[in-house]
Amino acid sequence: MCESGINLDQMKLSIAQVNDTLALAQEWLEQLHHLADPGSEAASSAHLAQVTVMLGEARERLAEAVDDLGKGGHDHVKVELV
Repeated sequence: MCESGINLDQMKLSIAQVNDTLALAQEWLEQLHHLADPGSEAASSAHLAQVTVMLGEARERLAEAVDDLGKGGHDHVKVELV
């Protein structure tokens, strides 16, 4: 546990699980995009491609969040028993 009461290892594991879920959704959407494109569904294909990119951006943000864990400026927290 860190000083702020958050279990950093558990938080990292939870973020990794969300990232894995988004990776799977991203893969499925990319497959749908490739199915819609040659099927004369250009508008749907474009939307699916955009969502795939957005999920990639979300996954990048999750990686940044993991990198930032533990850097919350709580280095100077002092816990006193009263």
